[in-house]
Amino acid sequence: MNFTQIYFEGLLFILGLFTLVWIYSIKIRNVSIVDIFWGFGFVLLNAGYFYKTGDYSIRKLLMLFFVTVWGLRLSIHLYFRNKGKVEDFRYREFRKRYGEKRYWWFSFFQVFLLQGILLWLISAPLLAVQFYSLGNTLKLIDFVAIFLWLVGFTFEAGGDFQLKKFKAYPENKGQLLQQGFWKYTRHPNYFGDAAVWWSFGLFSIASGSYFPVAGSILLTWLIIKVSGVSMLEKTLSKNKNGYNDYITRTSAFLPWFPKTVKS
Repeated sequence: MNFTQIYFEGLLFILGLFTLVWIYSIKIRNVSIVDIFWGFGFVLLNAGYFYKTGDYSIRKLLMLFFVTVWGLRLSIHLYFRNKGKVEDFRYREFRKRYGEKRYWWFSFFQVFLLQGILLWLISAPLLAVQFYSLGNTLKLIDFVAIFLWLVGFTFEAGGDFQLKKFKAYPENKGQLLQQGFWKYTRHPNYFGDAAVWWSFGLFSIASGSYFPVAGSILLTWLIIKVSGVSMLEKTLSKNKNGYNDYITRTSAFLPWFPKTVKS
């Protein structure tokens, strides 16, 4: 099978998976479940790419390991974060806007189909690594990718852990976390996620395939401009006390030392 055939088989698989998740969301009346399957979808898709392309070169095995660890960690984190809670405010707003009687089917196109297609498009560097990697010799760019993955995973997982620990104390309710990774970037988890995906893009380049890096670019754009940083900044600026002061001191995305603000 060639690259395109495997890639489009991946699309059919993801659309089937997200259709099943959509059917389950109707039963439980909670669209937020789609978030849990974001990371897990990449794990399954990458495993399929690995299986379809045969060979077990070191870069392919590294990609299998890194995607699995990243994706499962993210899905498990979101499962426990959302367990027992009401539907995410974004989906509740959509439900109100479009009406309960039609949102059950509208959500398929607006949420599940859209996220499934985005997931598939973003997965391009994963398939590139699995399809084009040959031999067991790693290049310098592979080691840069490994380092970047370690940095990204540390920021993403570490930021989520610090925020969860911070929220566990009742006295912190309504307060703003400004320590740990959150001292150097207002969104360590989003930065970490983007860094992880740029490591996958570098692995793709190391395998000799450049165009699939567009998947890493697409994910970064979504994180910064669409569903991540941009959306959260608007909400927090309005609803979180002290957030505008936090903005003046702390980098929005890329980690950097906090600024000293004159009174």
